[in-house]
Amino acid sequence: MLRNTLLAVYGARWTVLPPLVGISMLAMLIGAVVVAPREVVEGEVQRLFYIHAPSAIAMYLAGGVVFFASLAVLWTRDLRFDALARAAATVGALFTAIVLATGAIWGRPIWGVYWAWDARLTGTLILFLIYSGYLLARSLADETDEQAARYAAVLAIIGALDFPIIHMSVDWWRTLHPQPIVARGALPTPMLLVFFVGLVAISLLAVWLIALRAEAEGLATRVSGLRAAADRREGE
Repeated sequence: MLRNTLLAVYGARWTVLPPLVGISMLAMLIGAVVVAPREVVEGEVQRLFYIHAPSAIAMYLAGGVVFFASLAVLWTRDLRFDALARAAATVGALFTAIVLATGAIWGRPIWGVYWAWDARLTGTLILFLIYSGYLLARSLADETDEQAARYAAVLAIIGALDFPIIHMSVDWWRTLHPQPIVARGALPTPMLLVFFVGLVAISLLAVWLIALRAEAEGLATRVSGLRAAADRREGE
């Protein structure tokens, strides 16, 4: 019973997630452009917030998957978790890049520059480099290389230390980055509703992309294993 339920949930990645992602993304765009009112001080560029902030949460979500999958790699030595970690790291790097890009576009009219060495911006850049370093280190070895998977898992676990630094930077240091206005209830209701629509949309997109990428990484691992087994048979 439980096995059938889990299989049904897993199968939803092909049947349920795609339409949910499409509908929620469309709702997010309509909300950000049409429903949300124009911010008085920042103007139209504030509408990037409805992509920027949810993308940051998706960045954390992907990082959490990398962290726990990497722990599972070290604990079980099961390369299926390594495939999941690689998939989530790829998606995490994508959303980190979106956070940096939308932040830079917002920063130009608000701060006068595309980039400032603000604590949160710098921490996010470091996270992008950690994701990139993890993916580079893992790509240097075969998908079935257990030792390389374990080394990469250690790198991912150490890199996870950057997450609390990014999240708490606006409280620990004096920064240019705005304070967390959602948590402090500073958003008007229409803006808050559009934000939550964007949060659902981008979170679903992140989950879908991780599922698709994990499937591809798992297939690549199995193909490499079959190729290695065939090579051993030929050498006998």
